[in-house]
Amino acid sequence: MIKKGSYILGLTLLVLVVSSGFITVEPEKIEGFHIDDNEVMVYHVPNQFENEEVAIRVPLAGKTFYGFAQKMAYKESRGMLHLVNPYGYMGKYQFGKSALRTVGIYDFQEFLHNSNWQDKAFTALIARHKWILKKDIEKYSGRIINGVEITESGLLAAAHLGGAGSVKKYLRSNGRRGFRDGFGTSISSYIRKFSGYDISHIKADPEAKVNLE
Repeated sequence: MIKKGSYILGLTLLVLVVSSGFITVEPEKIEGFHIDDNEVMVYHVPNQFENEEVAIRVPLAGKTFYGFAQKMAYKESRGMLHLVNPYGYMGKYQFGKSALRTVGIYDFQEFLHNSNWQDKAFTALIARHKWILKKDIEKYSGRIINGVEITESGLLAAAHLGGAGSVKKYLRSNGRRGFRDGFGTSISSYIRKFSGYDISHIKADPEAKVNLE
């Protein structure tokens, strides 16, 4: 069990619950980006059963980069700034230390308390992955692999999960060579869940770094 996190003031969440074929959708008002001490929830992560759905709450921010980042933060950590998982991945986007060093962050304690650094690190890593996967994005976008349409945002989300190299292997094997993290989450699930977001304004940059000022 972990504590329940909330999001940005005034946003409305769409709550989708799938259980035994029954779907309910209801709006939920949220109060702020914080953790309520008196609320708990079960932390769900996808497992090896790809057709098994879990409850998910996502801010209604549309198919923008902001919506992409918020959905990623919620999917990775339920938006918890200070979370460190059992594998050592940190923050609301769940970065490993090596990835943080790559984008210029070495003070990991400050990172866990600095929302601005975490957002900038996420953007910088997206820019780096976009550079690495530039040709693959151009070549595979619009194709269907394992029943899922390939999009730029889906591939970059998958790269955040398993690294750009794993995404290349997945694409070039036509989905036969996959990747799962320690919780059983697959590349194909991220390609599907994060499909179709407009992140075109993030420029591909092999040297993207975080400005810590």
